[in-house]
Amino acid sequence: MINKIATVCLFAASLAGALPAQEGPTPRGIPHLDHVFFIMMENHSYGQVVNNPNEPFVNQYARFANAATNYFAIAHPSLTNYLEVVGGSNFGVQTDNNPDWHNTNCITNLASGAVATDNPSSPNVCPIWGSGTDAATPKIDTTNETTPPSITSVTNIDGIQSIPANPHTVGKTIGDQLAAWGLSWKSYQESLPPTGPDGVNFSDGFFTDSTNIPGVLPGETQSLIKLYAAKHNPFVYFRSVQEGLNPHNSLKNVVGFEGARGLFDDLNSGRVPSLSFIAPNQCNDQHGRGNAGPACDFDPNDNGTQTGLNPALIYIGDVTVQNLVTAIHSSPAWGEGHNAIVVLWDENDYSATPNVNQVLLVVDTNYGVHGFSSRQRYTHFSLLKTLEAGFGLPCLNHACDQNVQVMSDLFADGDHEGHR
Repeated sequence: MINKIATVCLFAASLAGALPAQEGPTPRGIPHLDHVFFIMMENHSYGQVVNNPNEPFVNQYARFANAATNYFAIAHPSLTNYLEVVGGSNFGVQTDNNPDWHNTNCITNLASGAVATDNPSSPNVCPIWGSGTDAATPKIDTTNETTPPSITSVTNIDGIQSIPANPHTVGKTIGDQLAAWGLSWKSYQESLPPTGPDGVNFSDGFFTDSTNIPGVLPGETQSLIKLYAAKHNPFVYFRSVQEGLNPHNSLKNVVGFEGARGLFDDLNSGRVPSLSFIAPNQCNDQHGRGNAGPACDFDPNDNGTQTGLNPALIYIGDVTVQNLVTAIHSSPAWGEGHNAIVVLWDENDYSATPNVNQVLLVVDTNYGVHGFSSRQRYTHFSLLKTLEAGFGLPCLNHACDQNVQVMSDLFADGDHEGHR
């Protein structure tokens, strides 16, 4: 027992020593934010969403609220973008691999300098912590999210910018920052199993990837419909959350949509955290699943246009966004203080070069301008830096880069001249 306590104390001390490595000045430029509701959608580019007839609410919402028309995801695949938008880095992870749950003996990608990739395949992701070097982001990626010979390369960002590796990356997220500064966060994950997120990589809301489904009903051949996915829940990849040394920054912060302490319960009561990270399941976020029926099937051809899409999958995502936005607007919390809703698509999934990694970002505030369209160039790092500005937190990792701008126009208090 003494050895265990000593190990925990040593880990806490080393983590505390590493955390300030790449935190910079607190960004400025937007009003103070009390609550942010961050809805993460999946795998569709700007041109596949904007003016899509099967996505009427999102397009109407983008015109009513504020929209970024020159916003870029960073890299591929999904998990990389989720890590970048909450932590300002890929942390050496350029794959969708599952967490290496509670492994305190593995060497992080930050510490080793090795990059976790799709090809060649890499092991599960060592819990992220400490500090070290993340992975560089090249203009063109020939390693991740490619399926030769049909797709031999995908474009990162805009095909012009590349990002060098940061040797001073710190393994933390905005969740760690919020907890350290006395603020709060939750990751609301639709179809999370009743047992919670610990050790779960996939779930249909009841069963998980560790459940023997054929044993439940003899002769059943249907495989697990992977609705919840850990790769869309970036916080669980961090040792601080897995081990829960801070009770306000642990796996208890990860909850479902339904039930006590879930998303709709919190919205109805008005007891919401500072940051609500909201991830619909893989049918409702427009990702799709091949074994979940025709309405949830993958897009037949992701060629960067609307012609190759599954119209039912697009429509389901549109209704999901509408339901979430309506529930947030109806919450007692929406009218209290300065609040914002952010709707974002993570990347342009498997869209071959020369298609760029442009995605749609919608910002809706309860205090400022509406109907504004920004042509300012932004990335996932810009969004993180903006949220940190709103919460009064230091910038983190690549959000500190000099060329990363705060989204002052989209979160503005006063009048801006819109561009459409």
